[in-house]
Amino acid sequence: MNDKTYSRSGLLASPVRVAVIALLILALAAAAVFVWRSMQPSAPVIPEPDYWPTDGWKTDIPEAHGFDSAIVAKGLRAIRQEGTKIHSLLIIRDGDVLLDAYFYPYDGSTLHDQASVTKSVMTTLIAIAADQGKLDLDAPILSFFPDREIANLDARKERITVRNLTGNTAGWECIHHPDEPTSRAMHASPDWVQFALDLPMVAEPGTTFAYCSPGMHLLSAILEKATGMNTLDFARLYLFEPLGIHDVAWSTDPQGTPNGHGELYLHPYDMAKLGFLWLHGGAWDGKQIVSHKWVEASSQKQIGTGPEYGDDYGYGWWIARPGANPTFAADGRGGQKVLVFPAMNLVLVTTGGGFDLGDIDDYLLAAIGKTNPLPANPAGVADLQAALIDVAQPPVAQAAPPLPDIAKAISGHAYVFDDNPYRMASLQLDFGQAAEAMVHLTFYGGTADQSGPVGLDGQYRFGQNTDEQGRLFKLGMRGGWTDEQTFVLDYNDVASPNAYMLSLHFDGKQLRLEGPGLDWEGGVSFTGWQE
Repeated sequence: MNDKTYSRSGLLASPVRVAVIALLILALAAAAVFVWRSMQPSAPVIPEPDYWPTDGWKTDIPEAHGFDSAIVAKGLRAIRQEGTKIHSLLIIRDGDVLLDAYFYPYDGSTLHDQASVTKSVMTTLIAIAADQGKLDLDAPILSFFPDREIANLDARKERITVRNLTGNTAGWECIHHPDEPTSRAMHASPDWVQFALDLPMVAEPGTTFAYCSPGMHLLSAILEKATGMNTLDFARLYLFEPLGIHDVAWSTDPQGTPNGHGELYLHPYDMAKLGFLWLHGGAWDGKQIVSHKWVEASSQKQIGTGPEYGDDYGYGWWIARPGANPTFAADGRGGQKVLVFPAMNLVLVTTGGGFDLGDIDDYLLAAIGKTNPLPANPAGVADLQAALIDVAQPPVAQAAPPLPDIAKAISGHAYVFDDNPYRMASLQLDFGQAAEAMVHLTFYGGTADQSGPVGLDGQYRFGQNTDEQGRLFKLGMRGGWTDEQTFVLDYNDVASPNAYMLSLHFDGKQLRLEGPGLDWEGGVSFTGWQE
């Protein structure tokens, strides 16, 4: 539950950053619940762009692409009114930015946690190293770790290849739902690479899909073994810098290897460059950054994922199932997405704190546009500009209600917990000012303590936290009493998927905490006692 905040290196400032969502909805309405549900076996030829966004993106107005700015503005306001936990929405068509919207409390000024979009970057780096002849995609993974003793070793494990890891088909026991228990066990271990190598086998490599974060992390260690470079250094030299991506952060394992499955931090407009690279077959401004063969293979179905998932898988990319519109995506929990629509020459990027594209469809259906340009609409453009400002603003502060009697009884007292899914060791609330409180949290497993102000007037108060690697990040919190014994805490890591509504029910010296599952599936409930 850490947040990560960094300075910004520059951003587009278009007043018309929303239009193409209409075209997106038109093309995907037939695909029903999920926006990127279907895929053609062959993709259209994308024309060479008239510029490359290495130094920044160009912008255009909605009407130039067949969309009514006023209708789109109405959709944005509806999304905000509903309280959808979306942080940003960026849409690029034909190389032009048509939408660049940010929703309070995220303002786009900081890097954003990519969650499992990181996996798509990690497999891209593996492909680049293979293009350079530094590793063989079909090499056994154990050949990179000759000095390690491997548990659960058998002939099947000896046959796992690098390619198997990129497609999540290693064949080992790796449980994803619910709340990624295998991944969480790896994070609690002192050596993530050893943990991954020791996983028991349950299937022949290449035959069964199992979404596996430890396997993706192992790719980071393999890249370092094969190239002699730190994964982030390799990424900067061969991927990020050629694309004009300069502001990057990447968390590491205890040994300093960048996390191959998550916690890469990028700006949304730099996320879009990955989609634009894939849209153009791995080429960028006259240079082949990653082979066209890899891009083509990674963005086509390599294995079916089964009914548990709504889409199939390539190599590091999710592939929409057969239908009318070819789409593929880099996808991370909580709403981090880079979606590529080759048939529309379009890239869509979202960040969020726990939402899905289906959450915003209803509000955007009315924005369906035409393929031909619409007449100029200055009033609509102005309304859209106002909407972009509106959704970025905090709500109007409300008068904080009087504190219930129990607030005085619990203020300043820590409540301690046994181990729990949140790894929360203790919680303490301090009530002083009428419109503000303070919360103090401690955690098990080495996670840094967290303290910060809590707005009681409907607005977030922002504080700084420190992650396991000593970096300072931004945390927003607000809350209020819903009855005489229950305080609801809105905990929001502003630039990450970690946003949770926590219900704190006080009963004498007992505290029952209830909240969502860490992957927003089901719920969590546990009890603590006043020290």
